[in-house]
Amino acid sequence: MSDAGNAGAAYPPCEVSWFSALCDDDYEFLGVPDPMLKSSWEHCRNIVLAAEEGGFDNILLPSGYELGIDTTAFAAAIAPMLRRMKLLWATRIGEDWPPQLARRIATLDRILGPNASGTGGRLNINVISSDMPGEKLASAPRYGRATEVMSILKTLLSGQALDHQGEHYKLKLDPPRIGTLSGKCPALYFGGLSEDARECAAQGCDVFLMWPDTMPNVRALIADMTARAAKFGRTLKFGYRVHVIVRESEDEARAYAARLVSKLDDEIGRAIREQSRDAHNVGVLRQAALRDAAGGDGFVEDNLWTGIGRARSGCGSAIVGDPDQVLAKLRAYQDAGIDAFILSGYPHAAEADLFARHVLPRMNHAALEI
Repeated sequence: MSDAGNAGAAYPPCEVSWFSALCDDDYEFLGVPDPMLKSSWEHCRNIVLAAEEGGFDNILLPSGYELGIDTTAFAAAIAPMLRRMKLLWATRIGEDWPPQLARRIATLDRILGPNASGTGGRLNINVISSDMPGEKLASAPRYGRATEVMSILKTLLSGQALDHQGEHYKLKLDPPRIGTLSGKCPALYFGGLSEDARECAAQGCDVFLMWPDTMPNVRALIADMTARAAKFGRTLKFGYRVHVIVRESEDEARAYAARLVSKLDDEIGRAIREQSRDAHNVGVLRQAALRDAAGGDGFVEDNLWTGIGRARSGCGSAIVGDPDQVLAKLRAYQDAGIDAFILSGYPHAAEADLFARHVLPRMNHAALEI
């Protein structure tokens, strides 16, 4: 945790995470494949190690089927190489029988090892509720399944006997022999904008994740999710997933943004967006609406540039500016209620280094405590 000036001390600590491009999502020029930036053990390992060296608190390991490399195998391999940083391991609900998923989580938690204070582990879980290859579930049962799985995980990983009689799973089991270092379920990060997704998150997750949006919509979503969680006697923390381009001057940052999309063919960009299994969900459609609302330069509000979404189905906008502007934007999100940031940039290792040098030392940051 650090801050180079007194101004940052007024802000409570937020979690600042980076992103490792396990799903073939790394470029020098968006839409132009580069063999050196394709997902591989070596390349993705280097991104993670750069993030740890840079001082980030956590790193997202995304999950995909058609693209990239396996998230679980990668997490198990990288865990012993990390001294302090947390892993945010993504799993798609439905790919595992829930008791096996609980055992996998406990095993990864043990491999990764304890946090600095010795009070628990360093594994977090990004729960993704999407269709599996070969299946097509309606929204309500798909998110209903995710709600059940989160409940099952919290019971089993807290060392309790399970008696779950739900629509999707009927299980009566003793507690698993292997538990997490904390003796409880790691923090569950989860996002989604549909009505079913919001209700699922309100009941089950610990950190509600959102993709980039205008500041009024960020505030409105936080207020809505806070009220929904309160109906279940719960409180949520809030995370914000966004790209970032920081340079010594705003002109340099904007020039780099323009360079990033300078070789992008619109049809190739559309094909990249369509590759995702989640290409037509409510959140993705909202990212498309932001692009449509942006001006000719792609900026939808001060320092929020939507150009990345031209070649990406999910998180499609970047904070663009000089270090003061980027820091001010992040602090505005904190003022709105954001507790955690998951950042990325292209290419990922180089942009992690730039953010770590220009902005991170000025932030009061630390891993979330759930």
